[in-house]
Parts: sequence; structure tokens; C-alpha cells
Amino acid sequence: MALRDRLQQSEGSSDEPDLISHYRDRLLEEVDLDELARLKPAQRRARLERILSSLLSADGPVLATRDRSVLIQRVVDDALGLGVLEPLLADQSITEIMVNGPRDIFVERLGRVQRVATTFASEEQLYQTIDRIVSTVNRRVDESSPMVDARLPTGERVNVIIPPLALDGPSLTIRRFPQPYRLAELVEKGSLDVHAATLLGACVRARFNVMISGGTGTGKTTFLNALSGLIPAHERIVTIEDAAELSLQQEHVVRLESRPANVEGTGQVTIRDLVRNSLRMRPDRIVVGEVRGGETLDMLQAMNTGHEGSLATVHANSAFDALGRLETLASMSELELPVATIRDQVNSAIDLVIHLERGVDGTRRVAEIAALVSSRRADYDLVPLRTFRQDPIGPDRHVTGTWTSHPLPQALRDRLLRAGETVVVAEGGAA
Repeated sequence: MALRDRLQQSEGSSDEPDLISHYRDRLLEEVDLDELARLKPAQRRARLERILSSLLSADGPVLATRDRSVLIQRVVDDALGLGVLEPLLADQSITEIMVNGPRDIFVERLGRVQRVATTFASEEQLYQTIDRIVSTVNRRVDESSPMVDARLPTGERVNVIIPPLALDGPSLTIRRFPQPYRLAELVEKGSLDVHAATLLGACVRARFNVMISGGTGTGKTTFLNALSGLIPAHERIVTIEDAAELSLQQEHVVRLESRPANVEGTGQVTIRDLVRNSLRMRPDRIVVGEVRGGETLDMLQAMNTGHEGSLATVHANSAFDALGRLETLASMSELELPVATIRDQVNSAIDLVIHLERGVDGTRRVAEIAALVSSRRADYDLVPLRTFRQDPIGPDRHVTGTWTSHPLPQALRDRLLRAGETVVVAEGGAA
């Protein structure tokens, strides 16, 4: 195995990790850290590469040109970036990096999860990488605070959980979000058809309250971002997230992000706090990255009191399950309301549910668009507007199917017409 391969994998003898550690320490001794901090990231990397190249020329091992380049990259990655994870972060085809301890690293590439040969030299090196990540966002992780959600300066979302909660060693998950898609681009990718996109565009412009549901990794945030692009440019939008992931293109956007408690256990700002505060900010639309607790009740009340056209996502297994999930989450509020009252809130607030699914081939698409037409009733009357009917899976494991249209309820048609929208829903089309 060539040196470059061993360096990329951090496997083989212990010489390669020692070599990287040795020259990383030498490099940090040679640089002026204050001066380095004033440089832009690209300039910082270029400066370190030049200094390290000089060190290797003066007293380094004799290496082939490619081996030398790999060593320089690994040392600089270790000194400046996230070490062995840097090449994975540089690979634009990777959407998720999952580290299950120092020796087990998996990635999601093009919708499929696969193991990679890259490993950390030791658990200590993995902890160093974790510390570097959380320190950049003023967070900490230790036995007293063994779970952290954070966001890298470049936009990736990071989750860390360490022992004693993680039994097999520290676990690190990095989710990368692709460049924001417009709804038309998702049509081109096969995530939905043009008739569904036309219907959704009319509903967003008509200020329907929309809930996007789906499981983990089904593309809820990506779809929420695309759907928000249909909001008229002149409206004031307030976005609320745990870790900022949305990238709205409109001019008048206020982005809010929650904050965990500090070392003393104070200073926490929750999603619920932000939802309540957003009501005082004169929003035309409120966009919540994900509802997952008592803030759901505040969101429903906002939708019911003049903030139509709001968008949010929720974890659920179907469009109908999403309503039950909202009901459960709203009951987590400190207000002890009867189930019937909470159900009335859901019925009155939500107009449209868009459910996303991920196929066995890794493709993400809209599985169902449904309208909630009941109002202040004991049960939910969810009417499908467009559904994806999947064909039987063939030997190639590729998902195909057909989108089917259903009649629009008269109340929904009337509301669209009052908003100046004309929607012609075509019959189903192949995907």
C-alpha cells in the first residue's frame, strides 16, 4: 500500500499518525497564530501549506510528489480542519457523515449509506476533532453535557453524543445540506410532478398553512426551503430553527436560531421562546424548521390568529400520522388542554399536509398531498389531492410509479379562486 493510501486511511503501522502529529506540532510552532487568525480560510490554508512544504524540504522524509502532497494535505487538515473528515467534507456527493467510534465511519452518498476505509488513529484523535467542532460554535461536550447539536460555519449540521450515553464510544453525525433547490428543480429531479408543483404554488400564494411531514432523511428541510421560494418577495418572513439550515432567497427575511443553556445552566432560548417572540415582529409568514415540542401549540395558535401562510415540518410516517403527531406535541405544552381542544386547534390551523418518503433506491419524493377540510370537529377529515402510487420493485431496485390526482374539495377551490388562483389538476403522470 502506498504511503498516500495509508495516510488517507490512517491505517497500517502507527508511523503515519505519528508523522502527521509530529509535523502538525512543528507547523504550529512555526506560525504566528495571531497573524493566522486575521487571514481568510483559503489564505490560512495556503500559508500553512507553504510553511509545511519548507519544513519537509529542510528535514522531512524523501517522498514521491503525490505522497508529499497527501502528507501536506493531511497535516494541514489536522492542524486547521477536521483531520481525516476533511476529504469526506470536500466530496460534494456525500450528504451525511456518520462516525460510530474511531474505526467505524459511514457516509451517505447519492442516497445510499456505505462504509468508508477512513478511520481515526485513536479515540483521542476523534475527541480532538469533536472538541474542535463544538468550540467553533461556543458549545461544549463532556460527561455533564454529553449531547450537542451544532452547526459548522460552512452550514453543515452536527450532532455529537459521547459516553456514558453512547456505549461504544463517541458518535459524530454531520449532515450537509445541498445548494437550495427551487421547486422546479425538484420537479426535474423527480421529487414531484409539474401538476403537484402548480397546485402547491397556488396554495402557498393563497396563504395556506402548510405542514411538511416525513421520516428522517426524507428531505423535509430541502422541500421546505424550495416551497418557501414561492412566497412573494415583498412579504416579511421570520424563520425559526434549532440549527439554522434554511436559505431563503427573499430580501425581507429575519432568521432566528435557538440557543442551549450555558455552562452555568442558564441562558437557554428555546424554539418556543422564538415562536412567541416572532409574533411581536410583524411577520407576514412564519417558517419553523421543525416542531418537536410544546412550541407546536404556539405555532398552531399563531396560524389561527392571523398568521396564515406559515410553513413548518414535523416527523411522521404518513400525512394522517402528522396530524396525530401535532396533537401529541401540542399536548406537551404546560397548558393542560383537553384533547378535543387541541384537535380543534389542529383542524382550524392546518390547511395542507405534504408527506415525503424515501425509496429503497435512496430517492426522495412527495408521496402524498392532502387537504385538511374539517374545522372544529372531533375527527380529522384529510382529503388526498395528489398521491404517488409506487410500482412493484424490480431486480434493479429502482423506484418507479405514477402520480394520481384527486378532486379538489369545493371549499379549497373557492379559497383558491378568492385568492385569484386558477388551478387545473391533470390526471396522474408516470415518474
